[in-house]
Amino acid sequence: MPARLFFDRNGLFPLFRGYKFTVEENTPLDQEVALDPELLGRVFENLLAAYNPETQETARKGTGSYYTPRLVVDYMVDQAVTERLTDKARPADGDRDFWQGRLRYLLDYADAFDDADELFSASERKRIVRAVAGLKIIDPAVGSGAFPMGILHKLTLILRRLDPGNRLWQSLQRDIAGRRATAAFGTVDQQERDAELKEISDTFERYQDTDFGRKLYLIQNSIFGVDIQPIACQIAKLRFFISLAIEQERTPDAAANFGIKPLPNLDTRFVAADTLLALHGKAGTLTSDRTKNLRRELQESRERHFHANTREKKLEYRKNDENLRGELEAELRQIGMPASDADRIARWDPYDQNARADWFDPEYMFGITAGFDIAIGNPPYVQLQKSRGALGRIYGNASYETFVSTGDIYQLFLERGCSLLCDRGLLSYITSNSWLRAEYGKSTRRYFSERHTPLRLLEVGKDVFDNTIVDTSLLLVREGGEGDSGGSEETARCVDMDRQSAKTFPPPDDVWVPLRPEGDMPWSCLSPVEQSILDKMKAAGRPLKEWDIAISRGIVTGCNDAFIIDGTLKDALIEADPRSREIIKPVLRGRDVRRYRARWAGLWLIDTHNGYGDVPAVDVSDYRAVKIHLDRFYARLRKRQDRGRTPYNLRDCAFHADFGKEKLFWMDMSPKGRFAYSDLEMYCNDKAFMLSMRPGGSGGGLLKYLCAVLNSTLITWAVR
Repeated sequence: MPARLFFDRNGLFPLFRGYKFTVEENTPLDQEVALDPELLGRVFENLLAAYNPETQETARKGTGSYYTPRLVVDYMVDQAVTERLTDKARPADGDRDFWQGRLRYLLDYADAFDDADELFSASERKRIVRAVAGLKIIDPAVGSGAFPMGILHKLTLILRRLDPGNRLWQSLQRDIAGRRATAAFGTVDQQERDAELKEISDTFERYQDTDFGRKLYLIQNSIFGVDIQPIACQIAKLRFFISLAIEQERTPDAAANFGIKPLPNLDTRFVAADTLLALHGKAGTLTSDRTKNLRRELQESRERHFHANTREKKLEYRKNDENLRGELEAELRQIGMPASDADRIARWDPYDQNARADWFDPEYMFGITAGFDIAIGNPPYVQLQKSRGALGRIYGNASYETFVSTGDIYQLFLERGCSLLCDRGLLSYITSNSWLRAEYGKSTRRYFSERHTPLRLLEVGKDVFDNTIVDTSLLLVREGGEGDSGGSEETARCVDMDRQSAKTFPPPDDVWVPLRPEGDMPWSCLSPVEQSILDKMKAAGRPLKEWDIAISRGIVTGCNDAFIIDGTLKDALIEADPRSREIIKPVLRGRDVRRYRARWAGLWLIDTHNGYGDVPAVDVSDYRAVKIHLDRFYARLRKRQDRGRTPYNLRDCAFHADFGKEKLFWMDMSPKGRFAYSDLEMYCNDKAFMLSMRPGGSGGGLLKYLCAVLNSTLITWAVR
């Protein structure tokens, strides 16, 4: 591009000078800025919040994407980086706790003084800088790039404090470039190798007083992101461009581009792809000598493109990439890969900014063969049974141990994140906390308990995200089971902030309690005394599932406006057609259920059931007044997922007859026990549950006994 686009009065850099950017855009500290680059994350979230009148939902709701606040990002980055550097750069004296304390101090923006010499010896500083240079970090659902940006600034802070003159960092970058050149011997000539080494030297000479060299090579070698939405990758790349651009200053002389170094091309660092789907058919076919050579040439071409500073060079490398992919496709077909898989590989063009791959492979796309040190992020929250189970059909055969058709997509991201890690790598995610105790979370709890090592669990409640009712939790897990912990035995610890009187984030050290993951049992943050009480209850008690009872969900109408009516409308329907009385039943909402007894609000259910047992389905044409009422909602009834044999019918309900028997109701999502006894014909909607006797059960006042016990203070505590 011509320089005038950047430097003329209406160019990009004069535009930047109109704003005051913060360099440390992911610090939690208050800084006076006119335009914070974090604004780009908010822009991304607002784009996803755009309303679609055809689907009657927002894009954010459809994708389950939420922007993570800076304070949370900062905390999660600190935890993951501290733990990983503790492993990769262990202290000489073996004192793990003191070492971690010093690393946390090193990562604290508020304590960023020039005192690293007092905290770390020369050999320790060298070990840490070398460990930082070797880190590989991925965000598998990158969104607007909040977590990669947080990582970038934390690692930059470490380098700035430990190596203020960039001597260690520059030396390491020359070593990395040398090793890369050696690996490419025969395809990269001496002139190119010398040019890359000179480029490194020039970068540090020109920008020795800024973070440009630190950030540039961290981005090139350490930080990667994937997202299924191309727009997310574009915004993430823009944030990184700005972060690098503000480190440069224009020189007064007539040097080319006014001394401004061209920004790198990030297309091969942030890719649009489906993280959850691996590349099937790869095993045994991408490892032949010919495919190895082609893959290496592709990787080399993409690394050169990273630093390409002219349009001609970029086009040259992109054309070379296209040719190599064509050769690779032909080779893969020749050695037996299915044509469809070979085509999928060859079709993936990292430079097509509007396309995405329907698969993800870190080795092919990023050149990462040994796994990542850290997988960090905020995966989307979308139920797999949403849209008639569309996501469940996509991922159900993808070999996930934790897949449950009633679960959520973030559970698959938890497992996929662990599979991307190297030995003893770390996963740091913020997700909904439902998997910790819900039935559909059993497989995920077992996966972590038996396959990996949970380290920290912080339940933070609903206050993290704007405009959401999701209870969230932060999880830190080490890949693999318990092993060498560096001389000290590690204990998983947790905090439930809803149970803390002071809502300080992050919580102080003295409120953390042991976490005891056991198989697929629910995870809870309990004090030793509370855990002892719960252990005694489990030892002496008898699980409800072993009693002669059945537990059922309330009626799912799919359109409450049509099927749940008030008393006035009920009377009008019966007056117009007395037969209407046969299919209009009293109904409870979740909010109507109280301790011991329900407070019926005078609402009624139009029970056009779909048939049960020997009882046939209701034919609404037999009920003239009800049909006229339902016809007012026909367009919505026809589109709803929860429907029976006709748009007028409710969905199948095998336990329909139980609503006329003795039963207990309880409210869904209640913070305390609210169990109500009823021996009348009474229905409930899907915001409540019902407990009834199994056919042939013992009865004899059992449900009244359970009502008393389940409403007790002890059981209320245990349920909460």
